[in-house]
Amino acid sequence: MNRLLLTWSDAGTLGPAPAHQGRRPEGDRGPVLRLLDQEESRYDAIVVLTIPAGEAPSRALVERARGRAPRVELRVVDVDDPSDYAKLFRALGPLAAKLKRAFPPAAWATDVLLSAGTPQAQTLWVILVQAGLLPARMLQVIPAAFVPRPHPRAVREVRLDIEGFPEIRALREEVVRLRAEARTRDAVLVGESEPMRLLRARIARVAATDVPVLILGETGTGKELAARAIHEHSPRGRGPFIAENCGVFAEGVLASELFGHEAGAFTGAAGRRRGVFEQAHGGTLFLDEIGELSPRVQASLLRVLQDGALRRVGGEATIELDVRVVAATHRDLAAMVAQGTFREDLYYRLRGATIEVPPLRARAGDIEILVDAFLDEVGARRKGRGLKVSREAMRRLHQHPWPGNVRELRAEVLRWGVFCDHAVDVGDLAPEIAAAPGTAGGGAGGAVWPAEPGAGGDEVAPLADAVASAERAAIGRALRVHGGNISRAARALAIDRNTLKRKMAAYGLRVDGAA
Repeated sequence: MNRLLLTWSDAGTLGPAPAHQGRRPEGDRGPVLRLLDQEESRYDAIVVLTIPAGEAPSRALVERARGRAPRVELRVVDVDDPSDYAKLFRALGPLAAKLKRAFPPAAWATDVLLSAGTPQAQTLWVILVQAGLLPARMLQVIPAAFVPRPHPRAVREVRLDIEGFPEIRALREEVVRLRAEARTRDAVLVGESEPMRLLRARIARVAATDVPVLILGETGTGKELAARAIHEHSPRGRGPFIAENCGVFAEGVLASELFGHEAGAFTGAAGRRRGVFEQAHGGTLFLDEIGELSPRVQASLLRVLQDGALRRVGGEATIELDVRVVAATHRDLAAMVAQGTFREDLYYRLRGATIEVPPLRARAGDIEILVDAFLDEVGARRKGRGLKVSREAMRRLHQHPWPGNVRELRAEVLRWGVFCDHAVDVGDLAPEIAAAPGTAGGGAGGAVWPAEPGAGGDEVAPLADAVASAERAAIGRALRVHGGNISRAARALAIDRNTLKRKMAAYGLRVDGAA
């Protein structure tokens, strides 16, 4: 195989010496020629890089190197500041691709000399090599100041074998665990409606087992939150939680994402890569949009679930797995099985236990609790500046059907944080919400608004006024019964304490319950 040396020039530039460049000891020929002086350093081609300001001095270096290789060329890299990482990367990335075409890795073994060039240029060689963008061996020439006499190993290969350091592996595993804890700590399923109580109870029962779980629900209902909650409350809670969306990758790419690949498995696979199954070892793997899998990937996934082991794409070794799979979809998988677009055996393999996350329209009683939670998030972002939602705006929120579910509601509340200063009224709502038709509560499982006490006769008050009157009366009664204790009154009313305080302010109620 032919050998190529790729190096920056060490001949300096015209004008004042750069800050990084120290005075070279007398008699020192520089790292490039010192490398070529070594008996084992025989190359078939040498490519020397320089910036425009160093072109003239570099030509002398190239002439001196011509006797060491049949082919020596100088390439001028259009960078004015060799200490600017961004400029260097923009230049070296395309250059690395050109060099791979001119010197194909199948026929050329490339060495990169780290000892020449700016520290920034040396760092970028490491990044390009370690990222697999430049297949090469990295060499370092020991400075002449440290080699006062012939040295048996004046040139050494630089290896950054992170896998070889046990302490690095331990730290990485600890980072994975801490990240899993941080993610699951935020996996809060907000809501006190009956559908949400049933959902939490089912999650608690399922989490205690190790069976696969299939989570069903519309887009935006919080299926990933449910999966995180299952993981957090399971014996695997201290392990990693890895989430992958199966609907965003092409078939070939998805197989690599799921199962990993070996170096050279396909074009661009410069190095080995662990898939999400391996990354989730000892923990939980959440596969969202499982209904988007192609038949070929379905077959591969079924084999992994059956065997508890996998082979990376392009690999031969079998890798044992300890992973709990939680899958989710908004599609009707049973109907897809009947139509023949989803494998029946995979469907039953995934459906160890089934959990359905209710849509927001089925739990409209949670809207105010969710709004309060998202307003707290807005307040944190706005450094404590709170927002108050008017009664009419809240009524429109209850009327909206929420096709995007909780995700849509959160986006709406976060938008208030951008465009509203102190209060949120109907005019501040998104047009489709402000003009939402329908009745308060939004259907089955929604909030049940009490009729105004004592209402009768032929006169019918507007619904909003009746609701407000009944709500104000109920809050006043709860405050009186509990002696003005807001926390106990909120529990009696089955609402959040902050929600109660906001309603008291809206209705002009003081802590003693008097208007």
